[in-house]
Amino acid sequence: MTRTDLRTAIRNGVFLLDGAMGTQLIARGIEPGVCNDAINVESPEIVADIHHAYLQAGSDAIVTNTFGANRYALARHGRSDEAYAISRAGAELARKAAGEGRYVLGDIGPTGDFLEPLGGLKADDVREAFAEQARGLLDGGADGFIIETMTALDELDVAVAAVKSLDSGLPVFASMSFDKTASDYRTMMGVDVSTAVTKMIALGVDAVGFNCGTATLDEYVVLAERYVLAARSTGADVMVFAEPNAGKPELVDGEAVYRVTPEEFAAAVKRIRAAGVHVLGGCCGTAPPFIAALAKALK
Repeated sequence: MTRTDLRTAIRNGVFLLDGAMGTQLIARGIEPGVCNDAINVESPEIVADIHHAYLQAGSDAIVTNTFGANRYALARHGRSDEAYAISRAGAELARKAAGEGRYVLGDIGPTGDFLEPLGGLKADDVREAFAEQARGLLDGGADGFIIETMTALDELDVAVAAVKSLDSGLPVFASMSFDKTASDYRTMMGVDVSTAVTKMIALGVDAVGFNCGTATLDEYVVLAERYVLAARSTGADVMVFAEPNAGKPELVDGEAVYRVTPEEFAAAVKRIRAAGVHVLGGCCGTAPPFIAALAKALK
């Protein structure tokens, strides 16, 4: 039987992504501060175990462990020349875990630096770096790409262009990270929701969304409402997706602690779904029990 195309699948009722990867690695003994992406090649069984846990919880798609697998982020760990290999290994792990019944999204996160003139990165070099990573994800078997946790429009633009330069025909999800201000939601670089959504749609992505950030669950619900309104106002036929954190963390002994329970998270995401968002998952502070609670509440 031929599997449903991913573009069709995300429009067929509720479509669940997975949750956090970093904290799950730590929970399995990986020391904080190491190169999480390199675990794909050093201890692949750990990454595979996390993927299986999310799939068992009810995820329709899992996201590769490649958030920082671009040459700039990897350079901080002395591994810049391994971007393709680490990205491909991450996609292969997820592909094997997902099998033919579920989907794999190749994860592309920011470089961690700024493009000129604010920073020292040249757009052409960054585009090449993202294309290198995307090629590894494509060759490893990804069904689509998710460009996430972006805060600057110029870097988002370059990342989307890099993925599209491969001419793979695969769907592209694009996501920005917002914080709640006194009267609005903005990224760290000052981008508001309407500007972000309009730009992402203009770039021709298949789904626009938000993930991470610093907000309470109630604030994420309002952010979702604004996202849907902004998307509909463009008249474009595009999906909206949401990967909120498990609420706003508390700083305890220098560590971020999330107090939200899986049931509280699921209740809030149910409200996000009611706002018109049908592609849903979790970011920081979430774990397989959170996705299981979502599957129970929404499916």
